[in-house]
Amino acid sequence: MNSYFLFKSLHLIAVFSWMAGLLYLPRIFVYHVENKEKKEATDIFEVMEKRLFFYIMLPAMIFTWIFGLILIYLNGVEIFSQLWIQIKIVLVVLLSVYNDYLGKCLRSLKNNTNTRSSKFFRIINEIPTVLLIFIVFVVIFKPL
Repeated sequence: MNSYFLFKSLHLIAVFSWMAGLLYLPRIFVYHVENKEKKEATDIFEVMEKRLFFYIMLPAMIFTWIFGLILIYLNGVEIFSQLWIQIKIVLVVLLSVYNDYLGKCLRSLKNNTNTRSSKFFRIINEIPTVLLIFIVFVVIFKPL
């Protein structure tokens, strides 16, 4: 079996899993904020948020990076001279920062220190979609 295609497949599976979490967690935050007066509901949302973040998103992000770096290694470090990979890495770093920010939001909701509205979480829910669109176009079209 060709190791490049194996790691590319694993990279894509990790990306899909990570993106699912990045798109879903802020929606759970919306429901959490809108039901903050209902202890039973917020307890359920906290469990969902924790499991999604720590059991799916964090491992998927780590595997995305690991398999992506392996692909770079298999292609040779001279790939860094190409603009598309530089742009992709910057965008993936931004997704990683966004992931970290969602972790901070998760902690503030758990500790009842959240000051953000459900509208805020609806708006930031679009960030990973926009970044994903740019990443896909950069990888497919590979600008100079």
